[in-house]
Amino acid sequence: MVGFGRAASGLVIATVLAYFYAVRIALGDGNPFDYFGYFTNQTSLLASLILIATGVLVVLGRSVPPALTLVRGIITAYLLVVAVIYNILVPGTGSAPPWVSALLHLVFPLLVALDWLLVGDRPRLPWRRLWMLLPYPVLWLTTVLIRGVTDGWVPYGFLLPERGIASLIVHIVGLLAAIIAAGALVWAASRSPGLYVRAAELSPHRA
Repeated sequence: MVGFGRAASGLVIATVLAYFYAVRIALGDGNPFDYFGYFTNQTSLLASLILIATGVLVVLGRSVPPALTLVRGIITAYLLVVAVIYNILVPGTGSAPPWVSALLHLVFPLLVALDWLLVGDRPRLPWRRLWMLLPYPVLWLTTVLIRGVTDGWVPYGFLLPERGIASLIVHIVGLLAAIIAAGALVWAASRSPGLYVRAAELSPHRA
């Protein structure tokens, strides 16, 4: 059941992202660096692929590699930040239809977080790996800021270069701090046994 649920939810999100990218292409705005320049779209696509992969492995009765579980934990933290920033700090600012925004910024992050919290088929994530949350968003921020000063495109208004270096630093530090805080919650949750654990899913080091 868990495997099918993960794979199905991943397929739904990947399909939604692909469909609306096709819509943008039809409207003459098919630049992939713009569409996938949004942190929401990037992380949602990555999460969907990871859920499909882990779901298929569970359905086939195979163990999920620890590295893949680590990546799932990292992506879960990213989606938590996406949900909090969009729904609390900048609600309703997206250009997508309302139902798509709700799906990507509320429903999907909530499902991924509940899956991580309630299904105890993941090992404890080592705290020494918490730093691995940072390389991806740092690379994303670097790319976005380079684009902002070259062609003027940024996905979110708080990253506009004209807002000044002080504003950029505050927002960047705040974003990275939020990611670390979300990661700490995910890491802590990995120590919970969960409410649904199948004996076949328990690896020896969790016994």
